[in-house]
Amino acid sequence: MTNSTNAKKALKLYGMPWWFATAAILVVYLAAYLEVLSTDMAGTLALMLAIAVPLYEIGKRIPIWNKYVGGGLVLTFLGTAALVQYNVIPAKYTESIAIFMDDTNFLTFFIIVLITGSVLSLDRDILLKSFAGYVPAILGGVVGAALLGILGGLLFGVNPILILLQYVLPVMGGGNGAGAIPLSQIYADVTGGSSDSYYAFAIVILTIANIFAIMTAAMLNSLGEKKPEWTGDKKTLLRNSNFVVKDDSNEKVSMNDIGAGLFLGVSAFTFGRVMSSKILPTIFGAPIHQLAYMIIFVVILAATGVVPKSIRLGAKKLQSFITTALTIVVMVGVGADMDLGEFVAALTLQNAVIALLIVIGAILGSAIVGYFVGFYPIDAAITAGLCMANRGGSGDIAVLGAADRMELMAYAQLSSRLGGAIILILGSFAFSFLM
Repeated sequence: MTNSTNAKKALKLYGMPWWFATAAILVVYLAAYLEVLSTDMAGTLALMLAIAVPLYEIGKRIPIWNKYVGGGLVLTFLGTAALVQYNVIPAKYTESIAIFMDDTNFLTFFIIVLITGSVLSLDRDILLKSFAGYVPAILGGVVGAALLGILGGLLFGVNPILILLQYVLPVMGGGNGAGAIPLSQIYADVTGGSSDSYYAFAIVILTIANIFAIMTAAMLNSLGEKKPEWTGDKKTLLRNSNFVVKDDSNEKVSMNDIGAGLFLGVSAFTFGRVMSSKILPTIFGAPIHQLAYMIIFVVILAATGVVPKSIRLGAKKLQSFITTALTIVVMVGVGADMDLGEFVAALTLQNAVIALLIVIGAILGSAIVGYFVGFYPIDAAITAGLCMANRGGSGDIAVLGAADRMELMAYAQLSSRLGGAIILILGSFAFSFLM
């Protein structure tokens, strides 16, 4: 039997023999074409997987793209956006995808599982040390973004104050819902200007920066392969530590353990919602997101050691499954929500260069400060830098996926949530004193 024959027989798509997966994909396509595919969770998930699997498999095999642009996950994201833009996917199914992602809020569930599993797998001492140095790394990224953003503005004759208020703040603000939208309202409240006009420009710049953040994340991953001393094991930030993520491959994990890990995660999220809604919704006037409170709560649980080992292993096992099996589903949902035409129309040379320089500034600032507080510079740049310069939760997943560092989700969410709150506070002062 020849090597090519062996390769064909061994080829698998999404864990299935290629011919089996192809048959499943074609069945879903046929049902969608005939418009008999259901728009409930089962039908929508089937369609999202049928879209994601071929795009992902193609993307991870394209030379250069798979190393420096983000591979299968980025092609899944952009490919889905193109399919929606050109109406290849029937309208009722794009609507069902939106409902699955937004109304059902699958994205938040995905993030909850990742946060719980990644935090509970961390060594207690390393956990406390890394979180203690994380805010300075975030602030380093903000300063770097501001400096290079202003430099880009000078190249095009744009006022530095305008760069800070209309470019840097939206990009570094923690995404859309936690950043651009509240920033536009703060802008209107403080200046009396139009929140709609501020938001319309902010979301364009944020979208452009998000694409650059994903692409540079892939480049940083490749840099880490060439310079291993600049990065860790993709699961922790601290240098010179003997930290090893708990390996559950040789541990017995029951279905009850996994269920307990799930219940712990959603309970911690509920605690965060109580804190953000009723007990302490704002700090210094800035709203604190429920996921930020959830992270703090799970960190406390992990640091005190009150969570039994079986539950920690169960949460980790669940995280591994979700990350392996459903990240591509999230990328379809994120891509379907992106207006590719609007993005292309806004991609002027000026906006592209300034947004790119802001992203590079976030990388350099967080990497430099991260290094001085004891972090690996590449991992600090990805989490404290790029996860500030993207579109929040969906951007975090895209960035960490492109960088092959999904285990760092808790840090990414700190950037998007607590880091975003810091930007809102800075924005309140900036609109007051610079306008």
